[in-house]
Amino acid sequence: MSVAKKDYKRITTRSLIEMKANGEKISMLTAYDYTMAKIVDSAGVDVILVGDSASNVMAGHETTLPITLDQMIYHASSVVRAAERALVVVDLPFGSYQSDPREALRSSIRIMKESGGHAVKLEGGKEIKESIKKILHAGIPVMGHLGLTPQSIYKFGTYTVRAKEETEAEKLIEDAKMLEKIGCFALVLEKIPAALAQKVAESISIPVIGIGAGGGVDGQVLVLHDMIGMTHEFSPRFLRRYMNLYEDMTKAIGQYVDDVKSTDFPNANEQY
Repeated sequence: MSVAKKDYKRITTRSLIEMKANGEKISMLTAYDYTMAKIVDSAGVDVILVGDSASNVMAGHETTLPITLDQMIYHASSVVRAAERALVVVDLPFGSYQSDPREALRSSIRIMKESGGHAVKLEGGKEIKESIKKILHAGIPVMGHLGLTPQSIYKFGTYTVRAKEETEAEKLIEDAKMLEKIGCFALVLEKIPAALAQKVAESISIPVIGIGAGGGVDGQVLVLHDMIGMTHEFSPRFLRRYMNLYEDMTKAIGQYVDDVKSTDFPNANEQY
């Protein structure tokens, strides 16, 4: 059943709460630069995530761990300049918040002041509770992230589905309720069983945005470069490719090379 959408001129954390209450699904995509963020924002996406996945898709690293706070601020600044409607959420990178709540606050303040981002996102549950509370007490909105947490990949040792066992599933539910209680405005659930994700979404009042977490949550997020097919090596079950830009761009660039080599480009109409 379709739900009538409210016309939001600007998406805020409050808007997302309203959308959940009204049964309207939330759309979220990543972006890391001005040009792509401008397109994503113009297309009507509700939330733009400046994800630490920039470490993978922009810099070519195997994991999200190498990206620095300075680099995240650079990417976020570019996105914020492009976003006129979407809420811009910025990932706190690995090492900038886990061990010390004061460091977590300093990192968050730098992101908010230097990039103009609207909120930060942190991975983890009760183990980072004090860091989240410190950030929230400073008036900075926080989005949580549970399930598969890529910054902990070396702890998990694999990118397989999380919380399939009862013990881990129970902890995830407890962490989700804790994140809501201390004041997070939303929560990302990554790569967990669909039934568990729906149970979490129905048990808390803040929006739950899924990636590989089924359709029973309040919204969805994908990495833009995966969704439009700029990357082609990564093909998990939860990914739907809406374009094949890798193939289209390769063909176009190859044609450009041929035209330059054959002196077809530039022609008489393409010079002064």
